[in-house]
Amino acid sequence: MYLGNDIQQVPIYSLQPDDVTANKHFRMYHFEGTLPDQSELLIPHRKDYYLFVFIRKAGGRQWIDMTPYTLKDNTIYFTVPHQVIVKDSIDHLWSTGIAFTTEFLSFQENASLSNLPLIQNPRNGHELLLTETDTAFVEDILAKITSEYLHPSEWQQRMLAAYLTVLLTYLSRLYTEQFTDEDNTANKPVLQSFQAKLNESFRELHEVSDYASLLNLSAGHLSEMVKMQSGRPAIKHIHDRLILEARRLLFHTNDSLKEIAFDLGFSDASYFNRFFKRETGVTPADYRDTTRKMYQ
Repeated sequence: MYLGNDIQQVPIYSLQPDDVTANKHFRMYHFEGTLPDQSELLIPHRKDYYLFVFIRKAGGRQWIDMTPYTLKDNTIYFTVPHQVIVKDSIDHLWSTGIAFTTEFLSFQENASLSNLPLIQNPRNGHELLLTETDTAFVEDILAKITSEYLHPSEWQQRMLAAYLTVLLTYLSRLYTEQFTDEDNTANKPVLQSFQAKLNESFRELHEVSDYASLLNLSAGHLSEMVKMQSGRPAIKHIHDRLILEARRLLFHTNDSLKEIAFDLGFSDASYFNRFFKRETGVTPADYRDTTRKMYQ
């Protein structure tokens, strides 16, 4: 995969309303054998919204957080906000996509969706394979959602929420079947709250006590509950989140190690280097060189 020498920052794309509904928080996409916009090819970027795409037929490949996915027919591909995506190549496409923002999930009729495994994505999965039965079910629900989407009415939002709940619940069941070690975060409220705060504040807050204060818990109690509910200490979650973001920036940008360290809240670049090597076994510079050679 080619990485341009002029890449300095990973752009963040927001959901753009279409001309049909002008909805800022929910949008559908349809491709019927058409060639998608090629301007994003080979450009690392993030989306600040959720995206679920049912691929009926397509060719090409995309990368999500440094993992390549060759597009398969009758397959669901999905991403959550702020993951780094690179479209390596996309051929003519037959697909339907649904995009929605975190604000959409905060609406009263959509609140329950936030706890679904597919939205939480604890196993960091991005591909769901569909059987013939699954495909028929997904096609039927997508047709209903499309009909409501194209015909605004006073009941539109409730109907969209109802159909989307059915679709994402069905796909969440497939998710738990295909990712069998899913940890059922939705039934572990302390872990879920901790992870939500961690994703919001990992750049600024690096200590368990910081998150304990945000959650009105003692640091000891938070550590105990997180380890009980996930099998890993709270500090390990914090370190893993920092390493994930560091890997994204090392792979997808040409920012200096000092700039990356500062972006992640480290005031001392040498300490960041030691931290990264301790957690991964290699220095940040070696990681950047090795992974870029590997994914050429």
